[in-house]
Amino acid sequence: MTRLAALRRHMASAAVGGVLIGDEISASYLSGFDFSDGYLAILADRAYLVTDFRYTEAARAGASEGFEVVEAESGTLREALALLSEAECVAFEEEAVTVSLLERMKKLSDGKLRFVSGASAWLAEMRQVKSEDELACIERAQRVTDAAFSHILGVISPRMTEREVALELEFFMRGQGAEGMAFDVIAVSGGASALPHGVPRDLPLEKGFLTMDFGARVDGYCSDMTRTVVIGKADAEMRRLYETVLLAQEEALAYLAGGGRSGHDADAVARAIIDGAGYKGAFGHSLGHGIGRLVHEAPRLSPSVSPTELLRAGNVVSVEPGIYLSGRYGCRIEDMVAITEKGIHNFTKSNKELIELF
Repeated sequence: MTRLAALRRHMASAAVGGVLIGDEISASYLSGFDFSDGYLAILADRAYLVTDFRYTEAARAGASEGFEVVEAESGTLREALALLSEAECVAFEEEAVTVSLLERMKKLSDGKLRFVSGASAWLAEMRQVKSEDELACIERAQRVTDAAFSHILGVISPRMTEREVALELEFFMRGQGAEGMAFDVIAVSGGASALPHGVPRDLPLEKGFLTMDFGARVDGYCSDMTRTVVIGKADAEMRRLYETVLLAQEEALAYLAGGGRSGHDADAVARAIIDGAGYKGAFGHSLGHGIGRLVHEAPRLSPSVSPTELLRAGNVVSVEPGIYLSGRYGCRIEDMVAITEKGIHNFTKSNKELIELF
């Protein structure tokens, strides 16, 4: 089933005649064409890609079958709404449309269209299960990310700052074909490693843990991995903490490999190990999240997910337990895996043994 057909099934179930798509990632996902100024106007039997003269020629060559490209002359939103005029009820992306934009949509349609939310939820559901082509894109993105980890281990020096480490990772990944970063690179050391999403500082690397969380965007798809190394030598408590995180991840991965698993129970497996080792309360985030066009999307590996909500073949998720001791240090280890009919496929190949530098 094409993505357009899958969206139309949602439209039929909700009894809406049209869908307006303006978010760049959503528009690219549905139309197969990347553009930053325009809309998709989708009806039950027709679909339009509305943009301006800067993109029309490329869109006609690159858009997926089923889309007619329309060059807007009076504003892309106005023309997209005009093409949806017969729909009467139009679904919009509730996670992308602001209150002011919704008011503008109502004004431009002269009150002839009724707007309802729902399109964001439909697309999130569709994106959960990746096709073979999508999995191949994610594989390529992770190859770039693994290569970046190998590279940075040979480049880091005691005089580098956290920001320089982050910039070196980004520069290398772009040089390997990444069109961008999946998210802002995290590289935090010493006491700052206790901050799960700490911001790299213009300070030389501190002794202790150095946590690096980074990912590439390749062909529109993201990768995401975290590795924690030690600047200097790890003491006994640091080794114990690291081995606890590693064991929690290995056991969660083994659980997922069994098939027919839930994100709730996968989180519980890792959390029980961390809590049982005396670090209860130090694993403050969920075990993982979906990855695809966005670096954070459904499904989730989390206590808040229903135990009856099972993962499906084609889901791609992170598995990233961590322990964070405020004022001291923290450690996280993250792999990215695809759920398959037979278990899991781990995209991440980088070493997870404790690495001490200098």
